[in-house]
Amino acid sequence: MSMSSDQKSAALPANTPPIVSQKEWQAAWQAMLVKEKTVLRARDELAAERRRMPWMAVEKSYTFDGPAGKVSLRDLFEGRHQLIVYRAFFEPGVHGWPDHACIGCSLGADQVSNLMHLNARDTTLVYASRAPQADIARLKARMGWEQIPWVTITDSFDADFGVDEWHGHNAFIRDGERIFRTYLINSRGDEAMGTVWSYLDMTALGRQEVWEKSPEGYPQERPYKWWNWNDSYVANAAPDPKWVAVSDAGEAAFRNRDARAKT
Repeated sequence: MSMSSDQKSAALPANTPPIVSQKEWQAAWQAMLVKEKTVLRARDELAAERRRMPWMAVEKSYTFDGPAGKVSLRDLFEGRHQLIVYRAFFEPGVHGWPDHACIGCSLGADQVSNLMHLNARDTTLVYASRAPQADIARLKARMGWEQIPWVTITDSFDADFGVDEWHGHNAFIRDGERIFRTYLINSRGDEAMGTVWSYLDMTALGRQEVWEKSPEGYPQERPYKWWNWNDSYVANAAPDPKWVAVSDAGEAAFRNRDARAKT
């Protein structure tokens, strides 16, 4: 989309930061980096606490309409152990109906990254609305959201899980036939969702990498190694040895850089 003439001619705010040399800018950035790393580590600690949240057993049965007919909450897992359900507002009474879903929910759908990477971590993402399947299919085709599984809520699922009046992501985990609710992210926290990492960090199992502070016995493997092209994941396959070598070299370079910075 091109900018309007008004946007192009609009001046920057008058109270902008000072203009400095490269050396001064680098020093300011290094100072800010210290604060960013503090926030990053705090976010890691928060995710670790999420993995220790108590689980709530889902005792009630829920039924959704899917593209191929009726499906249960268990069906939504698609055989995986973890499930994230986003309550998207697309239905009569919502601004934009019937051509569009809620503007905020639509922005969120535009942020959803390729789901193959999330699926490779044994996790499924599903959108849920009250619109009929025919309308959902039309919306997905129009907006380019074909990759997102999207079901129709037919009962009290949204009210029972705190997303009947506002959007939100609920995380679940499955142990055979038993299903447990593990977390909820809504309101301001919801706006940053969409990446593989934002989804995994809200789940009970996390990113499943060895650096994470997870309870003993949780699935964990080396970071980077499980990554793959979105069309090349093979279940239970060993990592590509060439990629292992490349990522190992990168990790070594990062460690050496950090060590030099401390001397």
